[in-house]
Amino acid sequence: MAKAKSFFECQHCGMTTPRWTGKCSNCGAWDSLIEIKEKIEPKNLRAANGSKNVKSAVAITEVKEDNFLRFSTREAELDRALGGGLVSGSLVLIGGSPGVGKSTLLLKIAANLAESDRKVLYVSAEESAGQIRLRADRIGALKPKLMLLNEISLETIKEELKNDYEAAVIDSIQTLYSEALSAAPGSVSQVREITFELMRIAKEQNIAIFIIGHITKDGSIAGPRVLEHMVDTVLYFEGDSSEELRILRAFKNRYGSASEIGIFEMTREGLKSAGNVGGRFFTRRENKCGSAATIVMEGSRPLVLEVQALVSDAFGNPRRSSTGFDQTRLTMLLALLEKKLELPFNRYDVFINIAGGIRVNETAADLAVIAAILSSFRNRPIGEKTLFIGEVSLIGDIREVSNMDQRLTEGVSQGFEKAVVPRKPLSKIDIKCFVAEEVAKVIDWM
Repeated sequence: MAKAKSFFECQHCGMTTPRWTGKCSNCGAWDSLIEIKEKIEPKNLRAANGSKNVKSAVAITEVKEDNFLRFSTREAELDRALGGGLVSGSLVLIGGSPGVGKSTLLLKIAANLAESDRKVLYVSAEESAGQIRLRADRIGALKPKLMLLNEISLETIKEELKNDYEAAVIDSIQTLYSEALSAAPGSVSQVREITFELMRIAKEQNIAIFIIGHITKDGSIAGPRVLEHMVDTVLYFEGDSSEELRILRAFKNRYGSASEIGIFEMTREGLKSAGNVGGRFFTRRENKCGSAATIVMEGSRPLVLEVQALVSDAFGNPRRSSTGFDQTRLTMLLALLEKKLELPFNRYDVFINIAGGIRVNETAADLAVIAAILSSFRNRPIGEKTLFIGEVSLIGDIREVSNMDQRLTEGVSQGFEKAVVPRKPLSKIDIKCFVAEEVAKVIDWM
């Protein structure tokens, strides 16, 4: 008879230790170690299992390609974030802050799939069946092929998934419980074990499974880091829950690009794909100082963004603050302006904001940040129909960015007439381009 072996596991970082301590030696969390009891497999059984299914390596040229089936969720923005649609047998993790709309969106997606004549299971481990019914009635998700299961037991869910489902939604992964472990729901052991079982079910039964994950204070998905490595796709909701627009960003995707985003807007009927998002993040303002427009690439989509800057007298140590833009890069750009243009920013507070709640992850917005800072510093407005696109280097020159022609074409469609760029476009585009090869020339176009 196998005896139970005990060890202690940190609920913050997942580190294990044979003895209990008040403080985790890995992450420093206090009173985070709980006792886990695990059955030990007999040596003779382990030896027997180890002798089965022994495989040898084969040449990669002899391996057959997997032909996976991709189908639409009938939400264009989610399909874009997923790389073109949902893949059968994939495990998709969606995270986001409370109230951002994860459950509402996935209930709508489940209803869309059910309406497409696919049998879908929605597992609610947090809300009652009556609450789910009310939400489904509000967003129009009452479909005959959408099955609802109010359960937290993994074993019960596994039995239900044997009934020929094509897709499933788990809301949420931190509330499920496996009887194979003695740890509490939401613990590192439970989350890791349940995710592994769901992954196995998705692959063996060819079921596309969405799992919802809670996030911690620092914005990462709660549970062990291995959770994100196990799933096929990781999607995060960005933006404040009080804002109308919500951004769903792909951070990992084994079946497509990990740089795509989906943009949704919150309506009375729940989250819906936002239409005509090209200019949704830019508002035209006449004769306003400290505002500059740029175009960034989010995957294959160009977005027009407004960069706002405020430069004010500092009382004490100067402050540098940015929202939606890397603060370290802001500090570098200010140091460059002090060096090349001899501007005394060491006596001023500088604040940067990317309007619309989106975060810029590429360097093409550097030129617009500098233009907005100079506009606020000199109290001189920038023309509302002028774009600034370019990367600024440490030596003060302005360098080219990718997809310049595509960015400028989007600018023309949004009504822009001028652009300050490091080089002229290769193709003929109906926009007047001013070439600025170094930071000092930016002032000429202010």
